[in-house]
Amino acid sequence: MATIEKLNYVEFPAKYLTKTKDFFSRAFGWSFIDYGPSYTAFENCGLDGGFFQSDLSSRVVNGSALLVILTDDLESAYAKVIKYGGIITQEIFEFPGGKRFHFTEPSGNELAVWTKL
Repeated sequence: MATIEKLNYVEFPAKYLTKTKDFFSRAFGWSFIDYGPSYTAFENCGLDGGFFQSDLSSRVVNGSALLVILTDDLESAYAKVIKYGGIITQEIFEFPGGKRFHFTEPSGNELAVWTKL
């Protein structure tokens, strides 16, 4: 099976690297490896990636892609997002085959969480 020409890595801007790392560690169990003071990488989260120091943020309204996290317990994920400092930007809604909500993490990047019906 070919391992080239497939999505492999994603990078996000992050104004508050420490807060962003703490949020994803606590809310979703992600682990991080720091590469200097302005970059941190995450792995084993479905798609590897990282956060780089920036005052910008990734928001769908600005044309950014929406990365969506799969869960088997949407309500629990929703509660953890709020508990650990995320802001819900779109409440839970249904669509054909699933339900999801959107949120921003402490650096302002928008993601979503979904579950299959």
